[in-house]
Amino acid sequence: MKLHKEGNRILIYSLLIFAAILIIEKLLLPCCSIVFYISSFILLVLYILIVRFFRMPNRQMLIDNNKIICPCDGKVVVIEEAEEPEYFNDKRLQISVFMSPNNVHVNRYSVSGIVKYFKYHPGKYLVAWHPKSSTENERTTVVVKMENGTEILTRQIAGAVARRIICYAKEGENVNQSDELGFIKFGSRVDLFLPTNVKVEVEINQIVKGGQTIIASF
Repeated sequence: MKLHKEGNRILIYSLLIFAAILIIEKLLLPCCSIVFYISSFILLVLYILIVRFFRMPNRQMLIDNNKIICPCDGKVVVIEEAEEPEYFNDKRLQISVFMSPNNVHVNRYSVSGIVKYFKYHPGKYLVAWHPKSSTENERTTVVVKMENGTEILTRQIAGAVARRIICYAKEGENVNQSDELGFIKFGSRVDLFLPTNVKVEVEINQIVKGGQTIIASF
């Protein structure tokens, strides 16, 4: 397992801040103070949680052009036909995966193809399962056109805890299935908008893994 590059700055700053707190406490408190040991334990736990958030487990990624692969770790919270008003302007099959702060937060491309559309939207920070979060929260929209002409839309959505979406997509570039699409810091959601004639391979409340779980088949 390794740590994601998006965590480097946060991990360094956190380590410096925590170390400074302990040094100040050591200078101000009596020798062997119980407060110092309690603070040390709390800060150690916090740092471990931060490190864990940016983990990248070693995985064998699934590559199959006939499958739509899950873009992130989490739990399936939506499977329904819905109007997609930003790009398609018609009905699509929406499948949404909610990521808790406990999940791996790397986002991946569900299919291979060319990035036909990318847009970042600043917005609110409603809880990720709120019905309006997909249209009012901070989010990015990425559309990949496959070799067979099928277009798949992926939307990264910030949540109440998440405050920054990272997206590496650039219009016109070729991307491969399960490559890194981006990263969302501290809890969020990813929506997929698929053709309505695909075969859904997941169920509501199913726990899924990015780059490994099959979301749907053509």
